[in-house]
Amino acid sequence: MMTSVDTDLIRVLSDPLRLQIVTLLAKETLCTTHLVEETGARQTNLSNHLKVLREAGVVETEPCGRYTYYKLRPDVIAQLADQFADLAESARAAAENKRACP
Repeated sequence: MMTSVDTDLIRVLSDPLRLQIVTLLAKETLCTTHLVEETGARQTNLSNHLKVLREAGVVETEPCGRYTYYKLRPDVIAQLADQFADLAESARAAAENKRACP
């Protein structure tokens, strides 16, 4: 059980389309139209996934006229990466620990 890692955030990022959106937004700030073009997803489906990412705090919006731009919050991704790094370090330190069988 991974208690030290944000499992809710992992669940949010485990969806292939959401992970694709995050990957695209890591490179540049994009509007919904751009994301539809890049992913091939339907606008309604994409909007639902963006809502999940927004509510999880992974992306933030920036209104620009009649468009809404989305940008990745790198601090959230970095925090998750740090949690995984801590988990890996713990596993390295415990590599020789073996619980005896009864």
